[in-house]
Amino acid sequence: MKHFGKSLSGALLALAFVLPARAADNSLMMATTTSTQDSGLLEYLQPAFKQETGIDLKWVAVGTGKALEIAKNCDADVLLVHAPAVEKKFVEDGHGIDRRQIMYNDFIIVGPKADPAKVAGKTTADAFKGIYGAKAGFVSRGDKSGTHVKEMALWKEANLSPDKEPFYISAGQGMMATLAIAAEKGAYAMTDRGTWIKFANKQGDANPLTIIVEGDKPLFNQYSVITTNPAQCPKVKKDLARKFEDWWVKPETQKRIADYKLEGKQLFFPNAGK
Repeated sequence: MKHFGKSLSGALLALAFVLPARAADNSLMMATTTSTQDSGLLEYLQPAFKQETGIDLKWVAVGTGKALEIAKNCDADVLLVHAPAVEKKFVEDGHGIDRRQIMYNDFIIVGPKADPAKVAGKTTADAFKGIYGAKAGFVSRGDKSGTHVKEMALWKEANLSPDKEPFYISAGQGMMATLAIAAEKGAYAMTDRGTWIKFANKQGDANPLTIIVEGDKPLFNQYSVITTNPAQCPKVKKDLARKFEDWWVKPETQKRIADYKLEGKQLFFPNAGK
């Protein structure tokens, strides 16, 4: 009996180590952009994802540039980001696989209600030219995020380089913090609409900023999911990553994305497979 007791104790001890390991294997690490967190979308979707896949989704919310670096360093299994040109190069360079579009919203330019540069309702290019010409304050994320990459591309399309101008402030922070700085300084900024809705809702009537430019074609904002390439990062949980990507494009999830609203306003628009 002593021998049996020792064997049973050993088996239970071994099981104690095996179970946590198996539980850990069922978790997935995602690197994503701040807008998906700041907007509340991830917290809204996470319970359904867990219930339907059994996967524990964990994430770090940073700028898209930083998220891609995290994946390059093999510290994330999957990505949810919004800088198409940078993402495509990331895949072409062999760092990611299976990039799939899942949803979109749009960027907007916000600024003081008094609109000192007098650019309300103009095209994006003309608004940037007006802000530049008036030397009106502009706060940039300055963090290589998807929003920052897009903003810099739009300045370039307007044939302007504001980086070293005194009126141009590089925050080096997330979108909510950047909007807060713009509000404090009475400056313009470019933001994704989802984060803006969340910010404006928190500010209420005290919000000194308003939408200045919206609906212009260059302000389209596409989000995609990508799996970190297992060939470069052998520890990537590719089977769970495939379930993750499949879940985002399924009709039920796409409907949930469309149904997510704040103050009655839709924040994201599903477009998987398009």
